[in-house]
Amino acid sequence: MYKLFLPLVCLLFPLAMQAQTVVTGKVTDARKKPLAGVNISLVGSYDGATSAKDGSFSFTTSEKGERLITATLAGFASIEVKTDLSSSAPLLLVLKETVNELKMVTISAGSFEASDEKKNTVLKPLDIVTTAGANADIVSALKTLPGAQQVGEKEGLFVRGGTGYETQTFIDGMLVRNPFSSGMPDFAARGRFSPFLFKGTTFSSGGYSAQYGQGLSSALVLESIDLPERSSYTVGLGSVGPSVGIDKLSKDKKKGYGFEMDYTNLWPYFKIMKQKQEPVVAPEYLNASGNYRIKTSKNGMLKIFVMGTAGRFGFKGESLEYPGSKEEFRLNNQFVYTNVSWKESLGNGWKIQLGTSYSTNRDRITMDTLGKQPEPTRIKTRQDLSQFRAMLSKNLGKFSVLRLGSEYQYGTEASKFNNLEADFVDSYTASFAEADVYITPRFVGRLGTRYEYSSLLRSPNIAPRASLAYKLDAKSQVALAYGEFYQKPEPQYLRFDHNLGYMRATHYIASYQHISQFRVFRTEVFYKQYHDLIKTVPSYNNNGKGYAKGAELFWRDKKLIKNADYWISYSWLDTKRDHLNFPYEVQPDFAAEHTATLVYKHFIPDWMLNLGATYTFATGRPYYNPNRPQSEFMTDRTRNLNTLGINVNYLTTVGKAFTVFVFTMSNVIGNEQQYGWRYSSDKMRRSMVGPMAPRFFYLGMFMSFGIDRRQEMIDRQ
Repeated sequence: MYKLFLPLVCLLFPLAMQAQTVVTGKVTDARKKPLAGVNISLVGSYDGATSAKDGSFSFTTSEKGERLITATLAGFASIEVKTDLSSSAPLLLVLKETVNELKMVTISAGSFEASDEKKNTVLKPLDIVTTAGANADIVSALKTLPGAQQVGEKEGLFVRGGTGYETQTFIDGMLVRNPFSSGMPDFAARGRFSPFLFKGTTFSSGGYSAQYGQGLSSALVLESIDLPERSSYTVGLGSVGPSVGIDKLSKDKKKGYGFEMDYTNLWPYFKIMKQKQEPVVAPEYLNASGNYRIKTSKNGMLKIFVMGTAGRFGFKGESLEYPGSKEEFRLNNQFVYTNVSWKESLGNGWKIQLGTSYSTNRDRITMDTLGKQPEPTRIKTRQDLSQFRAMLSKNLGKFSVLRLGSEYQYGTEASKFNNLEADFVDSYTASFAEADVYITPRFVGRLGTRYEYSSLLRSPNIAPRASLAYKLDAKSQVALAYGEFYQKPEPQYLRFDHNLGYMRATHYIASYQHISQFRVFRTEVFYKQYHDLIKTVPSYNNNGKGYAKGAELFWRDKKLIKNADYWISYSWLDTKRDHLNFPYEVQPDFAAEHTATLVYKHFIPDWMLNLGATYTFATGRPYYNPNRPQSEFMTDRTRNLNTLGINVNYLTTVGKAFTVFVFTMSNVIGNEQQYGWRYSSDKMRRSMVGPMAPRFFYLGMFMSFGIDRRQEMIDRQ
């Protein structure tokens, strides 16, 4: 056999060699510098090689005649070269360097972009749910970033001296009215939306884009997820109730749909953890949402999202006005939100984004001082908002872009206080134009303006905005921002006075940031001037004013400690306002001068255990003491805030399900948290405003069929 095999090999080897062609050459950049690691291959085949340190390459192929050869390397534009394989002449391939996103300067003043992983200031969905003390709430997690205040008695995101109303939430470009669950006086409510609904988050603490309006202080811009990576099913069981979810991806991976439902009932929890006020109707909520997503082209996507919530609760506590008596508060709420958005490429660098949404929120409130009122106070409110939005964008050259857009909102408000009715209707229109202009890859400017008109206020406004950023080196950049921002007064004032005008704020921001693969350092200073704020004395008017200035620091590190991720944020705030019933400019009750937060997360791979802790400190906030003379208005201060939250996540499998066991507790050390004080009308009695209980804990189990959250946890280290 061997004697036959050897002659056969000797016969066929020259034939095989004749069938193979050797391709050789060299790859350089435009300056003739050799490039190593370039992938060179024949288009339509598996034949190819990688260039050596000196840029040379060599490979054999059985292909013949004229063929295309491609060369690719990260940071350089790919090329295709036609060559005749019958020629033995070496090839010379020249690659031109491109300006990629890592090397380009980006707009950053006043904005934490969580949609851009390269910036490392991200709070992805998994970051949010593993941040101790946040309880999987988007806004609670954002409070660990600089600029945000630790306000626990009112819902909303309080930023840089602004009220919670002055921060607006947008989903896929459209304003969300009532983004928080309806709450009761002196107790903040959670946000309505799950962090896993969104792939990108931009927390603009000031100077945000002209695409968005009606927020004096800040914009929280959320971008919903596209198609899921794979089909999955989830089941959850927690100390406050169960949940179930489905996310289905079609076989062709061009469409998908999802459905989620959760039920919350705090009655069992309140039996274990006693509350400051006695529950007469334990908080009970039913939340359901559905979505449908389909690719309309290679770059086009249609997304439909529908959400509904029904909830109720009631509490009874000691009356401040009538010692020995009880006061009762009950609330029923129904909320529906729909959002439809479509984006598509039109060719020649043009893109279009269209969207529409509708929301309705209904509250029925009953307040009663038992035994002291002939009948309870009954309040009914309904808010509806319909809106349409269109935006065209055009690439200007390779990196610059122009955006042109318009939106229309039709909002109604109807309220009934016993027999007193108050309502209003507003048609709001806006248009905007904005351009990101790259003067050089290191120097970019964003120039924009926004026009708005409200039929209720019967007044237009024009809001110019501008940002500049310059990249110092591959990891550092500086930025400046300026902008005018307008906002309609709160509905509670517009109900009774339709002659009010816009409130206005002027922002000035300067920032520096240094970002590497595992670390982020960011510092920012700002000044904000308020104009035309609402005053309620001697009557409703726009004569209020104020200012806010400060400095902020942010540091995040994923390298110093193995398998650990931590960030530190600090905010210094100097702000004063003359608004509402204030006699003159003073520090408002929602603003603390110093706020600092430390978030630490540690993953133990061998045990598949994630440990987290969040410590927050804030100096005391002002509160109104009616026993003080007017010259000492708002001079009293609450205690400094000190709170520590922890969480533990254990990742494992139960059967075929990837399972996460979750335990989280807020204010572990049980410090008394003072948010302020309320006084009786005769000024003789007062009660502290604080949380319902010293601590809150949650214990739950979440099972996922199809998605391994353990791998996500490993990948984020």
